Formats: sequence, structure tokens, C-alpha cells
Amino acid sequence: MADVEEPQFNTLAERIAALNQQKNFSAPSTAGKRPPPPPPVRAATDIPVVPPTLPNRNEGLPTPSLPPRPTRAASAINRPPPLPRRTTEQDIPEDKPMPAVNKKPPPLPSRNSIQQTPPALPSRRPTSASLPVPGVRRNSNSSDISHLSNVSASSWNHTASSSARTSITSDSGHPLRKLPPAFDQAKLPPLPPTRRELEAKAREAQQELEREATRSAPPAVSQGPPRLPSRSSLPPPSATSREPPALPSRPSLPPRLPSRPARHSTFPDVEEEPGPPLPNRRLPPPTLSDKPKSVPEPAPPPIPLSSRPTFDVVVSRKANGTEVIPRSVSAPPVGPDCLICRDFSGPDTAAAQHPISSLPRHDTIRYLAHVLCDPFDSPTDKARAIFTWCHHNMAYDTHGFFNNCIPHHSSPAEQIFSGKAVCQGYADVYKAIALAAGLDCVLISGHGKGFGHHDLASGSSVPPEESNHAWNAVRIDGGEWKIIDACWGAGHLGDDRLFHKKFSPEMFYLPNEIIGKKHFPTDRRHFYRSDGRVLTWEEYILGDGPTPCWYGDADKDGLDQFSLEPRTATIPVYSGEVVRFQFSKVCVHWDPERNGGGKHYLYVVAIEGRDGRNKDFVPLDTDGFWWWTDIPAIDLGAPGQKITVFAVSTIDNKCARGLTKEEWLRKKGRCAYSFVGICAWDLV
Repeated sequence: MADVEEPQFNTLAERIAALNQQKNFSAPSTAGKRPPPPPPVRAATDIPVVPPTLPNRNEGLPTPSLPPRPTRAASAINRPPPLPRRTTEQDIPEDKPMPAVNKKPPPLPSRNSIQQTPPALPSRRPTSASLPVPGVRRNSNSSDISHLSNVSASSWNHTASSSARTSITSDSGHPLRKLPPAFDQAKLPPLPPTRRELEAKAREAQQELEREATRSAPPAVSQGPPRLPSRSSLPPPSATSREPPALPSRPSLPPRLPSRPARHSTFPDVEEEPGPPLPNRRLPPPTLSDKPKSVPEPAPPPIPLSSRPTFDVVVSRKANGTEVIPRSVSAPPVGPDCLICRDFSGPDTAAAQHPISSLPRHDTIRYLAHVLCDPFDSPTDKARAIFTWCHHNMAYDTHGFFNNCIPHHSSPAEQIFSGKAVCQGYADVYKAIALAAGLDCVLISGHGKGFGHHDLASGSSVPPEESNHAWNAVRIDGGEWKIIDACWGAGHLGDDRLFHKKFSPEMFYLPNEIIGKKHFPTDRRHFYRSDGRVLTWEEYILGDGPTPCWYGDADKDGLDQFSLEPRTATIPVYSGEVVRFQFSKVCVHWDPERNGGGKHYLYVVAIEGRDGRNKDFVPLDTDGFWWWTDIPAIDLGAPGQKITVFAVSTIDNKCARGLTKEEWLRKKGRCAYSFVGICAWDLV
């Protein structure tokens, strides 16, 4: 039996029609038997395979014949069937082939069919080649600068001298620009006098006054000129009044040395005058025999005021007599009103006698208020007792802080028995005990320049305001609101992320203006400054800029960090100025022997010398309250080096407390000595 070639269809409609014809085919009945499946389609070259004859159980019945397969035209054998097209016009019946759809898109309109006239452009103005017109490109030959550059200097001067209002015109008569008036050096205003000229006139006037005073003074017999006064004996600037001066709140500093004049003059035609001689290094004064006898006797030295009794001495003398000096607002606080020098041994002792292990579990806050505050009548002593107790019995929760797992909504009693808290916990505990003791106390939230804070670099933008700290304000003696920070007073976080317990009493006694340099409240009512000033966020975050390095040993000696000068962390070497190094005690009542470890040290400035090749130690002068010295900036060292103020702690293997400047100058370089750092600057 030969294979029947499988029909090929050109369209989908033809295939559908063929399937429909096979579906309608009716064959004679085979008595319930299904006809065998059609043979597989094989290629024409294959050997025809005769299917095996199946046994027929109904022998004798007629065998049905298969219908012939539809054939397709020979021309459509090799053509692929086209893709079907969708149509929505009419439904195609199943027994009819799908008609060929041959729709072409409508032709695009030709460009010639658009009959639109472009808008007419405005007529251009006639321009001249020499007159520049805005918006019109000019050739290089029409450049005004090229045209003006062709004019010679002689003809230009001749034209300018003929008329001060001569102007350049183009060929069409339009003016190009007006000429300035002719330069006449004789009509220029005179230059202001330079600083050298002013200083020279001042010196001449001073010398003239001294000569007149010498001529009018009677002759005096003297074996030689008197000794030069030391810096500590120099008077303040105003010492000519006959009336007794008012008692100052703080001892006054001696006047600063004048800055060194510039080396090169700005005007080369002016002859430079020699500048004033630089002050000598702090050496012992020369003896009388070393000075030449031909030197004329100068005016007598001014009366030294450094030996004038201090305010405390005057108060004690008046109090011992029949008259008592009245206290004024400008006078420094004396006795218990000064928080720096006040004796807090009673409150501090009471705070150390009640550890957490001795506290009852019931009504803990009221119990602490009773044992800490009831023994004292002064609100200041009560506030100090609570402040010191927080230092002894609470530690900073470093685990919760660095792992962001701080327990919230804990009561003050729960935080007390846990023994650890962050700044918010310290402030909550302090406020709870203070209110239970009858004190007025508030909790303040805001920003604190604590762990992780860095000063802004020069030119950096101001960051937005944020809140990261909490502290307190309590009302003390006299109804004054005092800002305190029990958290920072208990210790600090180190670079090792550990809490270092260290009692910092300055967080209790420092003035509100000083504490406000590192505390910015969210509620602007909680500044509590004595001047009533409210700082802005920009003023607070910028502060005084980078400050000098201040070492902790200076606080033990009662030195005031905020009186330190220079205030900036860097010192320019080639500024041509004389740099004043100075600092003072924290309080006029601070006694080094009573409040510190003994007599004051001698303080020296370690300089590197000009160009950094001559190291030296310059001692500071003092009047008992201030320490100061003046050094030319060029003699400090080279850029990149460091300037440090040291305290001479030992000399010749002995304690150097009470060492004087004269003893240091005699022993310097002849024996061993050791130092303790106070502060440092960088040279730029």
C-alpha cells in the first residue's frame, strides 16, 4: 500500500475547512468497532510499510474503506503559510476559505499640497561697519579694541590734552565711549601717614616731653641709674589719677608689648626707619657696674602697684576694725558665695556614707532626700550632696549606649538599683531626689559637646540642630538658678569606649556662661545666663573655634582654662607680632596650699627658637593671680612645630613648688629638672 502524501494548506482557513470535512465524514457501521488509526506519514523515498492485519472477530462482515485524503495544488507546496489577519468586518464561515486581505495604508499628502506662506522676517536696519550693533556678529576688522590700538601714543595724548571730554565716534557719528580726564599727579590727594611715620612722630613727641621734664627737674646726685623694674612691677595703663583706684574684681594684667613692624614697606619710594629694638629675653637685670656712666639718668620709675593688697586682704582688714566694707555687685564673692572656693566637705562626706547596698527598697527617693539634704540648711549644700552621691553610686551604661539597647520608661528608683544609666537617667534621678528634698529643679534636654564631638573645620557648613544630652538646673542660695551636669560630673567616656569614673566638681561650680559653651538647651528659656543673653545655634556650634590643648594637670593647680591666651589652637610664625601667653587662677580666693597641693609651680614656655634651631625655656612672670610673658612670633619656632607651657615639677631631684624665676635662671642648664604639661599650640 503506497503512502498518501499529506496535504499542504496555504491559509488557516483552508486547514479549518479540511478539518471540518473530516469531522463530517460518515463511514459504514463496523458493529461497534473503531477503525484502525491512519498509517504514519513517511517521505516519498521511504519503503512502503504495510500495516499488519489485525484479527477480525467478526469475520464475514464487509471491511470499511478509508476516505481519500485531500490534496493541495502543486504551486502551494513550497510556499509557507501566511500569518492570519484579524478582521472585525464580518465572520468567515468555517466551510469557506478566508479571503485575502490586501489593504494598503492611505497615501501621505504631498508637501506641494501645503499651501502656507512662511511669515515674513522683519527688515534689518542698515548698520555701519564701524558701529557695533547688539546681536550682530562683527568681523575682526570692526573690533573697537583693534581700532583704538591703531592710534599712536602721541596723537592720543594730543587729542586728550585738547579736551577732557573728547570721545571716540564711529563713521556714522555714534559715540563709542568717553575718555577719562587727563591724569595730573599734582591734583591727587596726599597719602595718609604710614604706621612708621606715626610711630616716629609719637617717639619724637615722647622724647620732647622727657627732655622738658629733665630740664624742669632739679639735679639729683646718684651713683648710677636705678635698676630696671621687673615686669611684675609695671603699673597698669591708668595710674595718673590722684584719687584712690576702685578695688578691681580681678588683678589687672600689664600692658601688651607693641607688635613688631613689617620688614618691607608697601611704598618703595619712602625711606624705611629702623624699627624699635626687640625686648630682651627674660634675663636677670644688669648690675650697676655693668652700665656705662655716660648714660644720662632717666626719669624715675613709676610706683609699683603689684604689692598693693588684694581685695581679700582689704576686706579682712576692714572686718577686723570698726568699719566693714559694703559688698557690691562688682566685687568678687567672698566666703560661702563663691562656689569654687566654698568648703563642700560636709555635703561630700554625707554623700559617701549612703551606698546603694544600704538603701531600702521601699520609698527610696524620699529616703535619699532625707539622709542627703536634711542635715543642711543651705540649698547649695543640698544640691551639692545629691550631685556627689550620683558620682559615687552610678556608672554610665556603655553597653546600652553603644549597642542602642538603652532601657526606656524606667523609674528613678529602678535606675538607682541598676547602678547604671545614661545622661537621661542621671538627670531623672537628680531631679527626683531634689524635688523630694524641697528644691526647685528642672530637667533640660538639648545638645552637648561630649563624646564624639569635633569642632567644625574652617569653612564647614553649620549642621542642623539636634538633641543628644540631658542635664539639670537647680535653684541654690539667693534664688539663683544654677546649671549642673551630674552625668559629666561622675566621669567620662574614653576612646576605649569604657566609662572612667572621675569626680569633676567643675560641672557643679562653673558659671552658667562657661557651662553654656558645651550645653545648648532645646528650650531657650533654660540658658540662665547672668546677662540674660540667648545664644543662637550657629553661635553655639561654632564657638570659639579650635582651642589650644589643655591638659588635666592644670585643673589640679587651680588654673582657669577659659582665661588662656592665645585662644586659637594655632599661632602664625611670620605674622610679625609679639605673642602674649597668659592664664590666671580659677578664682581670686583660690589658695594653692589650702585648695591645692602646695605652693604654685613655676611655669615656662618651651620655644624652638628662630627657624626651630634654638630650643629654650622662657619663664612666665606672675603677680599671684596672672601668669604672662611676651615673645616675638618669629622666635617661637618653625611652622609645624609645637609650643608648650610646662610646670617645672622637680629640679635637682627635689619638688619644685615655690620655685622663683630668678632661681630658675640660675639653675637652668646646670642641674636636672622635669616638667608637667599645662597647654600647647601648633605653629603655622
